[in-house]
Amino acid sequence: MIVRKMSEQPRTDNPHGVDVRRVYDSEYALSSVITMKPGEKLIRHITPVDVFFYVLEGSGIVEVGEEKKPVFANTVIESPSGIPHCWYNEGTSDLRVLVVKVPRPTAKTQLL
Repeated sequence: MIVRKMSEQPRTDNPHGVDVRRVYDSEYALSSVITMKPGEKLIRHITPVDVFFYVLEGSGIVEVGEEKKPVFANTVIESPSGIPHCWYNEGTSDLRVLVVKVPRPTAKTQLL
């Protein structure tokens, strides 16, 4: 068994400039927790694999394709591969999101 405490995981370098910590990394899947402070957002991008997001804490705006919706804790959002998506924290508290990419990407994410 492997047990990881998220606060002890190192931040991963990313073009969005937000706090991203790796949860799981295998040949089959990749998972991270993103924490966005109020006012932070991700750069609109396209992931080469399917992604699902689970909002752990806070609220935010998620954009997948042409749809843009407010989401809250305990919400799951699916984002198919090849579709532009983005996150915005327009609230007053941290937004924490679990990101799961399946299968593990072999190509890079495309920033828009």
